[in-house]
Amino acid sequence: MSVALQGSLLDQVDDVGLRPLAGAVQRTTLSHGAWIDARPGWVTGSDELFTRLALGGSAGVEWRGERRVMWETEVDTPRLLRFYAEHEQLPDPVLTQAREQLSAYYRPELHEPFRTAGMCLYRDGRDSVAWHGDRFGRGNSQDTMVAIVSIGAPRALLLRPNGGGAGRTIRRVIGHGDLLVMGGSCQRTWEHAVPKTAKPVGPRISIQFRPRGVR
Repeated sequence: MSVALQGSLLDQVDDVGLRPLAGAVQRTTLSHGAWIDARPGWVTGSDELFTRLALGGSAGVEWRGERRVMWETEVDTPRLLRFYAEHEQLPDPVLTQAREQLSAYYRPELHEPFRTAGMCLYRDGRDSVAWHGDRFGRGNSQDTMVAIVSIGAPRALLLRPNGGGAGRTIRRVIGHGDLLVMGGSCQRTWEHAVPKTAKPVGPRISIQFRPRGVR
């Protein structure tokens, strides 16, 4: 697969790595016990990491398309996907390091490690994900966390309380190595989406780390 990414001028480093979390994470408190944390530019060399993961096949992630039923019609999911179960090896060592660092940093609140990694490849502005919460499994009834690492071109992530409401949507643009963590009751009492856009945007990969039993 070939995807063209316009690199960030702020991320022109060869080594892929992680910056510290302690003292750099900014928390925003939402309603109903929900919150989001942000750590801009957590992954260094994120454009290089994007290239590694986007190649596909034996050199990167085995991206897969899916078909889903919507309004009684089967349609293509508007993004490519790959889910890594907790016993699968992640496709790049820095992702294993990221999961370990997140587990250590959030253990006092989460009380368990992050286990799985879901990945989405948004090829251009036509790819998207509709409003939803990660409520399959324990996320439907318990507070939990979902940590999103965004590499590639920035895209808007929208959040709103369940049911929406005028003026209540929060917009965060993330990409080029940014980290965003949704915690507390966020998956149960809020929903999030990556909308389509008519603006020319490059490809983006979203990596979602979750605890066991949360999808």
